[in-house]
Amino acid sequence: MLYYMFNKPPNCVTARSDAVHKTVMDHFPSELAEKLHPVGRLDKDTCGLLILTDDGDLDFKIMQPDRHISKTYFFYAVGTITNEKINMLETGIAMSGFTTKSADFQLIRNYRICELEKFLPSDKREKYMKNPDGDAFSATLTIHEGKKHEVKRMLEAVRCKIFYLRRDSIGSLKLPDDLEQGQFRQLTDEEVKMLKENTL
Repeated sequence: MLYYMFNKPPNCVTARSDAVHKTVMDHFPSELAEKLHPVGRLDKDTCGLLILTDDGDLDFKIMQPDRHISKTYFFYAVGTITNEKINMLETGIAMSGFTTKSADFQLIRNYRICELEKFLPSDKREKYMKNPDGDAFSATLTIHEGKKHEVKRMLEAVRCKIFYLRRDSIGSLKLPDDLEQGQFRQLTDEEVKMLKENTL
């Protein structure tokens, strides 16, 4: 069986092929790309940890909602974060058709928008920079499910807007600091073992 981790860069899609956009598979040599498939997905503009494998059983177990495998995301967001909002994020927010499960929020630092200009998406930079002294912050959010756009939607529910999102971990598997965006490496035997234990 093959097990790889990939540090997905923004602006590529999590798919085996796409008629318009570059895909995560385009970063792999063809002999590997034809054997692997991504486990789950990251949005086009989201970066970070992605697992690729030819192990269909592991793929199924990681993606099963009732397994509640934790996923930690780092992000920058525009808006003001308060204790009340943090409590909402951690205890559950009513969404269309479901309520989010308990989560863990960790505030890292407060900023002014102008301090994060280099992280702003190019198509929205001008809009955000009209208010350069506006509130922004960095934080991590650990969730235990994987609804579509869940992290972004949770922050929008507390009137904050994520503009940079990176997945840092899946279960016990963490994105290493020395794996640059667009790079991949094989998982070690220990990492595969940890990942399989997370799905029991």
